[in-house]
Amino acid sequence: KFMDIFVQLLINSIIAGAIYALMAVGFNLIYGTVRFFDLGYGSLAAVGGYGAFFLLDKLNFGFVISLAFGVSVSSLVGFIIYKTVYQPLHNRKSSNLVMLVASLGVFTAVQSILAMLFGSRFRVLSDGSGAQLIYHIFGGAITHTQIVILVTAFLVVIGLHFLLKRTVFGKSVAAIADNEEVAKVVGINTKKVIGLVFLIGSAIAGLTGVLVGLDVGIKPTMGLLLLLKGVVASIIGGVGSLYGGVLGAFLLGLVENFGIWKISGEWKDAISFGLLIIFLLFRPQGILGKPK
Repeated sequence: KFMDIFVQLLINSIIAGAIYALMAVGFNLIYGTVRFFDLGYGSLAAVGGYGAFFLLDKLNFGFVISLAFGVSVSSLVGFIIYKTVYQPLHNRKSSNLVMLVASLGVFTAVQSILAMLFGSRFRVLSDGSGAQLIYHIFGGAITHTQIVILVTAFLVVIGLHFLLKRTVFGKSVAAIADNEEVAKVVGINTKKVIGLVFLIGSAIAGLTGVLVGLDVGIKPTMGLLLLLKGVVASIIGGVGSLYGGVLGAFLLGLVENFGIWKISGEWKDAISFGLLIIFLLFRPQGILGKPK
């Protein structure tokens, strides 16, 4: 039985890592460009989940259309939040603390609106195919949805890599991250590029919310834990680094799941934050981050 438990914990670690990686890369994309911790980012995962739920459950639309709608809504909401809240503050040269408090306000407001619109009880997203398909690998089990989560995370990371490393947009993002004022001087439309960064980052958050909804379900407060795990993964891997976020996410998934092998599952979050504290004390720049 030892081998069965080991394989199952490994599968659980990889699935958790894929979900945290999606949150971390989206969060890192935004942080790496505008250099502030956007706590409102977490609520966009719930927006994506409820957007898909609204079309699926309330209007009986097809699964793929509902999924696309959830991602589109979260992307649009993220962009509107940037335009109405963050951009005016940024233009006034507000401090990072002011931006952080504003993003906390955004998070709370979005979460409350979702609770008012849909109620605070747990909802389940379903692709309409009935029972989940389960595959067995070396004594461990993985569901069809979890395979979709893994493949999606892989495609998103590869897509982001090409977008940031091989396109003019990616070069503009790197220039803004390096020095926004210099980027303006050389003719980069910084407001447009940052707006696009928020659109893309918010879409990734919404996609994560939809996938988590298919796997375990949705509730208005789901964004908080996803945000915290995404931020922890980002810090462990190196804040602002695309691959650092991915590496941190899978390391967090492994430590978290194997950490509860012999103890209660309730310790999972304590283990995550224990790992965060160790990194903050001994390697604050993260695995792939450069020392200050």
